[in-house]
Amino acid sequence: MMEYENGKKRKVRNKQQLKAQFLSQRYLILYFCCFFVLLFFLSSDRISTTLSVRSDSLRPSLRVPALSVLSSMDSIHRSFHGGRFPQLRVDDRVQFPDHLLLILSSRIGRGEKNLVCVYRGVKEETLVLPSISSDEFDEFRSIVRCPNAPLNYSSSVDLKFRGDFVKKKEQRQSRRVHNWEKIGYEAVVDGDTVVVFVKGLTRRPHKESDPSYYKCQFEIGDSDEKEVTQAVAAAQEVVRCVSPESLKLNPEVMFRVSVIHVDPRGRTTPALPSVARLYGSDLVEKKQKSGIKHELCVCTMLWNQAPFLREWIMYHSWLGVERWFIYDNNSDDGIQDEIELLSSENYNVSRHVWPWIKTQEAGFSHCAVRAKEECNWVGFFDVDEFYYFPTHRSQGLPSKNALRSLVSNYTSWDLVGEIRTECHSYGPSGLTSVPSQGVTVGYTCRQANPERHKSIIRPELLTSSLLNEVHHFHLKEGIGHMSLVESVAVVNHYKYQVWETFKAKFYRRVATYVVDWQENQNQGSKDRAPGLGTEAIEPPDWKRRFCEVWDTGLKDLVLSNFADQVTGYLPWQRQQLQE
Repeated sequence: MMEYENGKKRKVRNKQQLKAQFLSQRYLILYFCCFFVLLFFLSSDRISTTLSVRSDSLRPSLRVPALSVLSSMDSIHRSFHGGRFPQLRVDDRVQFPDHLLLILSSRIGRGEKNLVCVYRGVKEETLVLPSISSDEFDEFRSIVRCPNAPLNYSSSVDLKFRGDFVKKKEQRQSRRVHNWEKIGYEAVVDGDTVVVFVKGLTRRPHKESDPSYYKCQFEIGDSDEKEVTQAVAAAQEVVRCVSPESLKLNPEVMFRVSVIHVDPRGRTTPALPSVARLYGSDLVEKKQKSGIKHELCVCTMLWNQAPFLREWIMYHSWLGVERWFIYDNNSDDGIQDEIELLSSENYNVSRHVWPWIKTQEAGFSHCAVRAKEECNWVGFFDVDEFYYFPTHRSQGLPSKNALRSLVSNYTSWDLVGEIRTECHSYGPSGLTSVPSQGVTVGYTCRQANPERHKSIIRPELLTSSLLNEVHHFHLKEGIGHMSLVESVAVVNHYKYQVWETFKAKFYRRVATYVVDWQENQNQGSKDRAPGLGTEAIEPPDWKRRFCEVWDTGLKDLVLSNFADQVTGYLPWQRQQLQE
């Protein structure tokens, strides 16, 4: 009897297991059917947006591949977890000569790889191209660079994650495309004023303009409410206006800042288009900052100088620089990773995204305002320029902290607002490849006579217009500068490096009033390399050029103070140190 009952139970249990297996298989089959049906619709939607143009059309053709399983799953995952992914809302578009800059109202992070630019043709056909790059812009916004729109396609480009649906008609949002030659592009709070950076108004280089011809307009949030204040200073691309009361009263609100031109008869023109933003919290943060200032800081603007940054910062930190402001002008060589590594090693370095081409003077003015809250002195020089103290070397005096000690001697001098140091330009010094020990050790032959100078300034003693000529700022009335003699200090400018490095200068000049080298203008300018034309073609004798005096002073100083006593390696020789 017991055996009969046990057998009956086994039969029931086996029957239940078979039923469960059947149901599991049934649900599994149903799941895969649903998945492939969904995948089919996703693929067909993408295929429907594929652009196919006859050869007799002037429009370019693009064949978009079928949607991959991976991108489909990414798209599905974003659909179910939309809260984790930022909405790609394009607020503004700025047309540059070689790319289109998209400004987003949210932060998407640096180096997002899965973004595509969506272009719309005259017949609503769509074309999808990979984005060039993406980056964080400010506390709330991001930027994405897209290729310029092809012929017969609009520059009102949209942005999507790779694999997302591309609809023929998008929801209504801002379609503005601003011309880079006429636009307000940055704004920063400075005490009871706001400094606005704008192109297309003040065109006079190196001269101040009459501020009565300008006003600033502040659009409050998303409302139609506006407040206008009078300019108090103007020069080049800078307009300084009185801060509006609404900015002080609304710390949680965003303001769009633009500039209005007033003609001599008092007639005003419409405010220039602007992508410049201010937040009421900026004013609060300025007031909250306090404490002891750094004695010496440095500001620079660069493009693709990541391989040279470490040597420059480590050396000048040894000379006494305490704080670094790096204005990144569209680098794509991993500069942020290098800065993060330096920061982890206790170097006080910050990167400021500056996507505006040929605006070095404006960038330096912007940095002078930012640094004023933190620094007594700010140096403005490039990553290929190194301060050196010949007297310290010849007399056996310690050079460590020499630069900070130098500026400290003038901190109490109320009538000195700038310290100028002459530059010696170094040539390739017989080299044909980038020196592994860095520029200070590799390049040792220079021109005999100095060229130009570099400056370290007191930010609070600059003119209210922030007028500068890259190499020096204009100072308040009654304030002067101190020029150092060569025996005390000099700047080694490694200007003419091996051709592999030097040729980049043909493709990018950052100063506003300096002509790009590919243009056939001002070929006798000191900014250009003597004897070179408008094309990046290496002269046969390049490695021997610009060599009149062999000078190993800085090389000897670096090797005696930085080289490892066992291996001989310098601390910025990362590759050798890792082996």
